[in-house]
Amino acid sequence: MSDWIIAFKDRFYVNFIKDDRWQYITNGLWVTLRITFFAVILGIVIGFLVAIIRSTYDKTGKMKIANFICRVYLVVIRGTPVVVQLLIIYFVIFASVDIGKMFVAVIAFGINSGAYVAEIVRSGIMSIDKGQFEAGRSLGFNYVQTMIYIILPQAFKNVLPALGNEFIVLLKETSISGYIAMEDLTKGGDIIRSRTYDAMMPLLAVALIYLVMVMILEFLVRKLERRLRSSDH
Repeated sequence: MSDWIIAFKDRFYVNFIKDDRWQYITNGLWVTLRITFFAVILGIVIGFLVAIIRSTYDKTGKMKIANFICRVYLVVIRGTPVVVQLLIIYFVIFASVDIGKMFVAVIAFGINSGAYVAEIVRSGIMSIDKGQFEAGRSLGFNYVQTMIYIILPQAFKNVLPALGNEFIVLLKETSISGYIAMEDLTKGGDIIRSRTYDAMMPLLAVALIYLVMVMILEFLVRKLERRLRSSDH
C-alpha cells in the first residue's frame, strides 16, 4: 500500500472517526437543513405578499402606504449585508430576550430572502399580459381572485428558475450562522479543524456536502419545470 493512501487513511481517521468527530458534520448538516427549510417558507410568504402589494400599486395606484413600507423594506434589506442583518437581529433586536438561535437565524434569513423573492415574483406578475386581468374580470372574478387563480400560477411558472436560484443562494448563505455561535455545517467543519489542526479534509467535506445539496436542489427545480411545462400541453 502506497504511503499516500496510508497518510489519507490516517488523516481521515483523525478528522472524522476519532472521538466521533463525524457527528459535528451530521449535526451541523441537520441544523443547516432546518434553517434553510423554514427560512425558505418565511421568504416565500413575505416575498409573495410584498410582490402582490407592489404590483397592485403599479397596476391600480392603490395601497400607497403599504407600497411605501414595502419599498423601504426592499431598500434596507437588499442594501445591507445578510451577515450584518443577522448580527443586528441577534445582538440588538433580540438582545434582551431569551430566544433560540435557530429562531433568530430563520427570521434573519427569511426576511433577507423575502426581499429577493418579492422582486422576482413582482417581475413575473408584471410580465403577465393585461388581457389576463380582463379575462378574469369577464369570468366574474374580483381582483384578488384573478390574482390568485390566473395571474400568480402563470407568474410562478415564469420565475421558477430565478426562485430556484434564490433558494440555492439562501442555502449557501446559512453558512454564516456561526457568527451567532450556531453549530451549522460550516461551523461543524471548523470545529473539527480546530481540534485536528487539519483544514483540508473537514473543509473539503463541508464543501462537498454543500455541492451535493445544491445539485439535488437544481435537479428538483428542473424536474418541477418540466412537469409544469408538460401541464401546459
